[in-house]
Amino acid sequence: MRLPPDRLIFMPLPSRLDTRFPSLPAPLIAAIAMIISALFFAGLSALVRHIGETLHPFEVAFFRNLAGLAFMLPWLVRHGFSGLHTGRLWLYGWRSGLSLISMLCNFTSLILLPFEQAIALSFTTPLFATMGAALILGETVRLRRWAATIAGFLGVLVMLRPGTGHSAVASLALSGAGLGALLGITAAMVSAVVTLIVKNLARTEPSDAIVTYMVLLLTPMSLIPALPFWQWPPLMVWPFIVAMGACGSFGHMCYIRAFALSDASAVMPYDYTRLLFAAAIGYFAFAEVPDPWTWAGAAIIVGSAIYIAHREALAKQTLVEPAVAEEVAERSI
Repeated sequence: MRLPPDRLIFMPLPSRLDTRFPSLPAPLIAAIAMIISALFFAGLSALVRHIGETLHPFEVAFFRNLAGLAFMLPWLVRHGFSGLHTGRLWLYGWRSGLSLISMLCNFTSLILLPFEQAIALSFTTPLFATMGAALILGETVRLRRWAATIAGFLGVLVMLRPGTGHSAVASLALSGAGLGALLGITAAMVSAVVTLIVKNLARTEPSDAIVTYMVLLLTPMSLIPALPFWQWPPLMVWPFIVAMGACGSFGHMCYIRAFALSDASAVMPYDYTRLLFAAAIGYFAFAEVPDPWTWAGAAIIVGSAIYIAHREALAKQTLVEPAVAEEVAERSI
């Protein structure tokens, strides 16, 4: 299902692909936009990891939202705050609060875990979303999707190898990388709940209101947990904070543009190039080399998530709304 252009929320950057390469077919432009978004999101995660060496991850989360708001302000000024009237403000609040919890867990996980493992764990969100759709929303989930979900969680065990004594997570003990693994899985679980909430909001709320409320609510909300750990960032850190906001904003815009040009089932597989970008960044920036178990587990997780997306598309259960696309992208940050 294609999105009507008047409901899109994107900045000029991704749309330049359309004007510079008008002869290219839309699915190819969508694939390019999705790959570019994966690169931006991998860069965003790397910046979170780098800044987290200086600032507490809770403070990093606040500056990520503040920088994201700064990059969204021109759009807000241009389009105004019309259409924000809603009778479901309480649900927006729940969505933002849970998004904050997911972000705090994810950012801490990025700092504690090997880089590519933290990225791979974020791809378990569709697995938890499938469980939530069946248990909370009462959607029909048939045997093959359940089998793919179980296979995905087995991929997590392959990657983390709890109890072997050789894994980076070492029996999932509540310390170091073990805590990072638990936080990464928790972030994916909470993000899955947020995805279900956004799907519910998208039934009655305009997509621009859903995205705008997230930007406006998350920034002050993320300041509260950051205050106990507050320290002013050194001058040398500020360029990375600005870059973090740019990667998040431009990544979201390219992501949403990809959904506008092609079906979700066609473009979602390209999002998993983020694992390749993460492995390259981890190697060159953090001197981390993924072991074969990490690659094997990540492949199982990605394969399961792709299969679930494919089955949802066949069953016509996938909601391809800008806000939902934005929400799926949120698991990257």
